[in-house]
Amino acid sequence: MKLLAGKIAVVTGASRGVGKGIALELGAAGATVYVTGRSESAGPLPGTIGETAAEVTRLGGTGVAVRCDHHDDDRVAAVFARVRDDHGRLDVLVNNVFSAPDLARWLNRPFWELPVSAWDEVLGIGARSHYVASVFAAPLLFAAGRGLGVNVSSSGAVSYQQNTVYGVGKAAVDKMTADMAVELKPHDVAVVSLWPGLVRTELLATAARFTEDGRAVLDIPGAGEFDLGAAESPRFAGRGVAALAADPGVLEHTGQVRTTAGLAQRYGFPDAG
Repeated sequence: MKLLAGKIAVVTGASRGVGKGIALELGAAGATVYVTGRSESAGPLPGTIGETAAEVTRLGGTGVAVRCDHHDDDRVAAVFARVRDDHGRLDVLVNNVFSAPDLARWLNRPFWELPVSAWDEVLGIGARSHYVASVFAAPLLFAAGRGLGVNVSSSGAVSYQQNTVYGVGKAAVDKMTADMAVELKPHDVAVVSLWPGLVRTELLATAARFTEDGRAVLDIPGAGEFDLGAAESPRFAGRGVAALAADPGVLEHTGQVRTTAGLAQRYGFPDAG
């Protein structure tokens, strides 16, 4: 029997990357997964919400593609209204939506060289959208009797990575997780911040260069060359989320940061390769 059979999940920003990897692993564990995002047709980067939903279903779950611009609170509310109408509850919320392609043009630039709008984009579509989705999801998580919220963050919350607004955004997500945990615990809902490592996303693949010996590498200013063969797959994060969702003692983790590597060690799962 699949560990998450009958469970209902929403994964935001799941057209590609970490969000897609999480949606796929929840589906592989048997969940019904609502996949949100803006990509309904192919663009500069591969991946659409429809493709992710179809693969969730192929893996043994039920994928439901829902187009949603997470800048629009009414659209976000409509996602959770649909889940309420369809199922009356929600077991897992994964807040992953983030404007990674927009952030790419601002990487490793000091804050005074960035447009002021960079703050609104990173804090708005990152931290704020996590908050808004959680607001609408909370009553549905309560209705499930026991729920899990996962806010995808990163170690940029505590160390300099990429630029100032990126770090502020991730620190905000982690603080939000800690404070939400206090308010959600009486309702038997756990919430954690998830820190993946460097992940082989579609975006990184387009930025990589190939060495003479055929390796795909990423040049990270200030950190040198990174072999993408050593990076995590997007589904590694998904296996961590699925393990948390299936753990009856998940409240032990609430309010905490959990790394993908730490979850793999705790629950004993490998990367997807």
